[in-house]
Amino acid sequence: MNDQPVDLGTDHVAPRKPRQRKMRTFSAFGDVRRLPSEYEVVTHAQNWNTRANKSSVFEQNPSSPGNLWFLTYREHSPLSAPDWEGFRDPDKIAYRSYVNLQATEQTKLDGVLEQYADADRTLDPDQVTRLGMVMTPSRYLVHGFQQAEAYIGFIGPTSYVTSAAGYANADFLRRVTTIAYRTRSLQLAHPTSGIGTDERRLWETHPAWQPAREAIERALIAYDWGESFTSLNAVLAPTLDDFLLRQLGDVSRAAGDEQTWLVSSLLRADSARRDRWSAALVRYALEQRPGNEKPLRKWIDRWSERADEAVAALAPFLGRSTDDALAGVRESRAALHALMFDESTTPARAIGE
Repeated sequence: MNDQPVDLGTDHVAPRKPRQRKMRTFSAFGDVRRLPSEYEVVTHAQNWNTRANKSSVFEQNPSSPGNLWFLTYREHSPLSAPDWEGFRDPDKIAYRSYVNLQATEQTKLDGVLEQYADADRTLDPDQVTRLGMVMTPSRYLVHGFQQAEAYIGFIGPTSYVTSAAGYANADFLRRVTTIAYRTRSLQLAHPTSGIGTDERRLWETHPAWQPAREAIERALIAYDWGESFTSLNAVLAPTLDDFLLRQLGDVSRAAGDEQTWLVSSLLRADSARRDRWSAALVRYALEQRPGNEKPLRKWIDRWSERADEAVAALAPFLGRSTDDALAGVRESRAALHALMFDESTTPARAIGE
């Protein structure tokens, strides 16, 4: 019997193959070590028009009108980044969270409208005139905002932008319906005021509304996605929201119209949420490519002039001087831009205040 120890060695042992990690349902995020949030799972890489490794957006001739449109106004936009998929809405709004959020907000709004159901009949005549000249015709402007926001979502370079713009678009629709509701209520309370019948004429022909009408109509043909986003979300909407919601609300409260002040205050929450993701998107664009600052500043300067002209024309309806009205909107706009460009100075008035 051989009692010599057997030298097993290692030469004949096959090397163990490294274990490969199984692909998970969130593998689109790369080799991540955390479970993506519900917001990320339902939002990430959802745009059919931003598919990777495709020579064109549509599966047709690359020189077709649709493909050339996206190539010109998105892929070749001065506002560009190596990777837009890293952007996140700071509020992380997805469909379920948006529905729950707005169900609560609409309950508040409905409560105000119900509480003040008969208040319109006792409004001061000057306040009725003010609402009929400023608030009720503004549904045309806000509908223009809604259309422009829809375009931003459609042509946006990532589904994270499309998602945020889509919910902002829904916010504008809610505001349009609220203005329409208030218009009908005021019409019933003051049938000879012209409210409910004169809005289109005022929007299309009254000199005070023409700068605002021109501004939003020009924004609707700002086809470059970067300029479209900047014109609306960085300039026109925050500027005119300050005038039509905050300033009109304050003047209305001083005139004894608590309902208009409360409704305006509730609608401003939608504006503040849009401002937050818009500021976050600009900061992300600058982190991705510092050269984005130049076109952003150029567009802001161009559209700020138009926005200020719109406010200056409407200011007399609030019984305010042009200088006071402009000072208010510029302060709010500067606060938003300070967040966008991460400026060290503290904004005089934070967004939503």
